[in-house]
Amino acid sequence: MHDADQNGAAGAPDTAVAATDAEVAAIERAMVALRRSAARRTLARRAEREAGAPVPGGAAFDVLDVVEAAEERGEPAGVREVADALRVDQPRASKLVAAAVQAGHLRREADQTDGRRTLLAVTPDGRELLETVHTFRRAMVARVTRDWPAADRAAFARLFTRFMDDFGAASGAPGTD
Repeated sequence: MHDADQNGAAGAPDTAVAATDAEVAAIERAMVALRRSAARRTLARRAEREAGAPVPGGAAFDVLDVVEAAEERGEPAGVREVADALRVDQPRASKLVAAAVQAGHLRREADQTDGRRTLLAVTPDGRELLETVHTFRRAMVARVTRDWPAADRAAFARLFTRFMDDFGAASGAPGTD
């Protein structure tokens, strides 16, 4: 391949490609670290310790996140949407939803436009739990970025949000909001 094709300018040094490769590799390593941390539920366990409120682990809390996000978008959420967003089959999503309903975090409601369908809504207890966790997560982000210049924090917020939006669109991952 010609230098102009790779680097955008004829005769541009290969160091630009190497720098881009290094940056992409650094982003990929950060994504892996973030995924591993999420898989270990590091924040959920810490929230439980620091906030003193029990936080459902794993996919149980993810169900609340999915339904809350759908509500914020003004979209209905049922078991099918939970299954799609969590990338699990419908029987697994049904079990997760049932557990959230039994815990009092979600309630089932009849769909007024389709009597065969049941929609999910966050209950006041579920909303309180979500707010506790959101407050904790935001405090952690504030703690981690407290020594950052305001411009860096603003740039990170803009770029990380853009990255996640673009990554979701490229990967076809539902529920990346």
